[in-house]
Amino acid sequence: MTTENLNPALAQLEADIQRAVEQGLDLQERVKQLTLSHIGVGRFDLAALRELSQAVLNGALAGAQPLLSSARLQEGGPARAALEQVVAGLDAALARLAQTASFALQEAAGQARSHSESELARARADLGRLESLYLDTLQAAAASARDMASQIMTELAEHARRNGSAVGAQLHETLAGGARQLGEIGRAQLAAGLQAAQVGGDLLRQIAAGVLAGVAERVQPPLKANQGDKKS
Repeated sequence: MTTENLNPALAQLEADIQRAVEQGLDLQERVKQLTLSHIGVGRFDLAALRELSQAVLNGALAGAQPLLSSARLQEGGPARAALEQVVAGLDAALARLAQTASFALQEAAGQARSHSESELARARADLGRLESLYLDTLQAAAASARDMASQIMTELAEHARRNGSAVGAQLHETLAGGARQLGEIGRAQLAAGLQAAQVGGDLLRQIAAGVLAGVAERVQPPLKANQGDKKS
């Protein structure tokens, strides 16, 4: 997806990430904050999160281009370090999202009259796909990049698949804990819900539609005192 085809919010996110890479200050945390801020005000489903992740990585590759053009003799050098920080920041943001959404699912499970068991099981199944989304987006960025950029992104994607990711670790922890707390659903009903999600689930649209109201507000980090004042 090119910048021209992005909606304005994603185009702005991509530009903000590019600028952050060019500035290079506290890059991992900055990427995390920018990503969470966008999640906090945007549509909240897997398709939207995939587009968001692509925008983050596209912005990172654009920002790293000046470094990449002079990096051949250094095996990536500063460009590699910058892209590693961006990938780590995106991973951390998705891990924060996974934690917050899982807590919201646990809360929703206690509201039996408001949320059906199949809705909750389907939302949990979609939440569990976050790590695959993250890994697939890294691989897609590697495939679309060229030369040194492609090599670096391929290595980062392979490293994440081989050694695991922050979002994967968070999902394992929170969904395992949530499964214990959602015992009233029952194993058979939960399994049926997961199977239904695989063939006809609507991703995290339950969250977007308000089934898990308040997730966006809770996942969005507070702005720092000097953040948001600069206009591009």
